[in-house]
Amino acid sequence: MEGGGSTGAREARYCARSGPAYLGGVLTTPIALEDELGDVLDKALRHSGLTVDAVASQAGLDAVKIHDAIDYRYDFADAELRRLALVLGLNEIGLCALAHGRYPLPEIGALPFCVWPLRMPHGIGVANAYLVGECGGSRGVLFDVGPSLAALTEVWPRAIRAVDAVFLTHVEGEHAGGLCEAVDRFEVSAAYLPTAAKAPCGQSLGEGATETVGPCHVTVFSTPGHAAAHNCYLVSAPGARSGNSLLISGDLIFAGSAGGGYFCHRQLRTHLRRVLEAVPPGTIVAPGHGPMTTAENELRFNPFVA
Repeated sequence: MEGGGSTGAREARYCARSGPAYLGGVLTTPIALEDELGDVLDKALRHSGLTVDAVASQAGLDAVKIHDAIDYRYDFADAELRRLALVLGLNEIGLCALAHGRYPLPEIGALPFCVWPLRMPHGIGVANAYLVGECGGSRGVLFDVGPSLAALTEVWPRAIRAVDAVFLTHVEGEHAGGLCEAVDRFEVSAAYLPTAAKAPCGQSLGEGATETVGPCHVTVFSTPGHAAAHNCYLVSAPGARSGNSLLISGDLIFAGSAGGGYFCHRQLRTHLRRVLEAVPPGTIVAPGHGPMTTAENELRFNPFVA
């Protein structure tokens, strides 16, 4: 699980420039992957519907080794990992990379706007929200709101004084706990959430819907799987001459993993591939947990894209 705490007054942002995007402000520690090998195996087992004993038998492994891996004690040879990947329908390259602590993360390319990742402690991990706005401006569009208004304001960038709209990926507590308070605090005129999601201060957006707010053109992907009502948002700036698009992926796609399929694991994996293939390869993926990545990187290495 991702570790770390609040960045406090430190502001991190990915900004457009002539070269690759860069982190402004100061980040003193790297952002860890959300999931380790044990997490991925645990999710894959639940997705497969197989027991540990059944997987062990099909992969020619001792079931104790799989139980140990789920408990974060890894002792697999590469050949064993390849057999596990085959039985569980996983990408063997990404699985082996995770096992060796070398999952590849790409360089983040240029964006036509600024993005502030807002990383908020939640339980033993960290939940991400994102602010998107014009570089040098004072207004932004907020994607997810974190567990509470207090947590959100703790990491809020000083440069942003107003919010034009809020888009929720789903209504799980660590992503939507501060929604109505944030709407009131920033006098937000529109808050959007997935169709069939329940929140007292939002309106529904479904597959293919589009909204233009400030510099952001937002296109909706409906991606149930982790939750019954879940959206991803593709953010672009049509008037920009260059720069990548940004995918707010919520708990569908993580760098090196995917969200748990608590509603439907089959739909989750279907939408994971569908969305990654639908967006431009250089699209920057901003997940609900863990570090940023790219669509191209996850299509190539993500264990759940086999």
